[in-house]
Amino acid sequence: MGALTLVEPNLHLVDVDARRMLFHVPSSSLFELDGLSRELLELFSEQPQVTAGMIRQRFDGRFAPDELMETLEEFKSLEIVRDSGGVARYNPKPKPVKNFPLTTVVLNVNTGCNLSCTYCYKEDLTTPSAGNKMAYETAVQSVEMLLKESPNQPRYNVVFFGGEPLTHMPVIRQVVAYCEQRFAELDAQVDFTMTTNATMLNEELVDWFNAHRFGLTVSMDGPKTMHDKNRITVGGQGTYDVVRQKVRMLLSRYNARPVGCRVTLTRGITDVETIFDHLYHELGFSEVGFGPVTSGDIADYNLTADEMVEVFAGMKRLGRQYLAAALENRNLGYGNMHQLMTDIHEGNKKQLPCGAGVGLLAVDTEGGLNLCHRFTGSEQPLFGDVSSGIDKPALAEFVETRLDRSNTGCETCRIRNICSGGCYHESYAKYGDATVPSYHYCDLLRDWVDFGVEVYSRIMVENPAFFDTYVSPRRSA
Repeated sequence: MGALTLVEPNLHLVDVDARRMLFHVPSSSLFELDGLSRELLELFSEQPQVTAGMIRQRFDGRFAPDELMETLEEFKSLEIVRDSGGVARYNPKPKPVKNFPLTTVVLNVNTGCNLSCTYCYKEDLTTPSAGNKMAYETAVQSVEMLLKESPNQPRYNVVFFGGEPLTHMPVIRQVVAYCEQRFAELDAQVDFTMTTNATMLNEELVDWFNAHRFGLTVSMDGPKTMHDKNRITVGGQGTYDVVRQKVRMLLSRYNARPVGCRVTLTRGITDVETIFDHLYHELGFSEVGFGPVTSGDIADYNLTADEMVEVFAGMKRLGRQYLAAALENRNLGYGNMHQLMTDIHEGNKKQLPCGAGVGLLAVDTEGGLNLCHRFTGSEQPLFGDVSSGIDKPALAEFVETRLDRSNTGCETCRIRNICSGGCYHESYAKYGDATVPSYHYCDLLRDWVDFGVEVYSRIMVENPAFFDTYVSPRRSA
């Protein structure tokens, strides 16, 4: 045996009481280390190179030679140790992108919105009366493009977005009717999802959404003082009172699917625990997720560096509540933590941060194809349109650029297969280039994922049934 070296970027160690767990970075998998594995890794962490003589000196008489060799071979197969003369491998070599297996299309049905939220990132936003509305024909072309690119899939998703999508209900009703018939003919399922500010909901609409099993998410920022700071009408009035009233009505009538809440955190709004308690425990949303604003177009609304530290500290405190509930076999509807648990549990090794540009494209009101809904109306070049189809060479170039981690900070980062460089739109807003990784809060994200690995390890050790009960069903739904 020649000298061996530890490949530090491919592993992360976590202690759970007396147990030591190894998070295998390339596969996003978790292993519990036995005594021999623990001691071997301690030796590798102490020495830049480990030789056969060092191993004999450390382990002779305590472990059988064949047991030692078997463990070393396992380490080599996992690529957490390597021959000192060899080349460490952290990432697979990017392959040319030729196919775009779309299963989701986002329809930006109206650029108009009845609110005037101060922090809104939508660059094409207007009032409802001045909004550009998507034509029914454009929506149908979008659906047919989806089917053309990815035929014979068992399930598809059509997302309605805005502006405020409720300002263009006529086309939504038409599209739902078309899709239900079209996908039934193909023996495929179609899911409809929508994010709304809830102000235009009424009982008839809620019952209609219920009948068509919409996945609904409400944008709401917390208790009255926090919500009304930024989520205001065109006339400048706070919207909390009307949103709370609508949410109560929605949650009392809607039973087709769980209703979630999406919170936007801006400068001065950092108390995630108070916000969560209000939205989850008082109002009764099934799940609450937080989106910190770090690179919005209006700098005054971006969280400061100190506020980001405060936000992540609060998110970890909520994470400990999530852990306590999980150990009692209860699910706390904390979206950020639940998504992280899902990624780790399923061994997700993401080469890209999300499905945008590969499994998902967003269509603007004119039929242009965007990476996702955040880019509609921006100066980011389009990737074709629903009439002529996807500009595959341009989209492939974009995706391949982001897949290539060489000479980036992601190349050896221990969370590279969970973060995957971060949100395209955050990179676009921060650096003017959606292909550049989001470097501006890497340390906080690493700490957050490290925390998630610890939480996952504790649940797996003390109540592994939690994942079968709550995590896997969530993904399949």
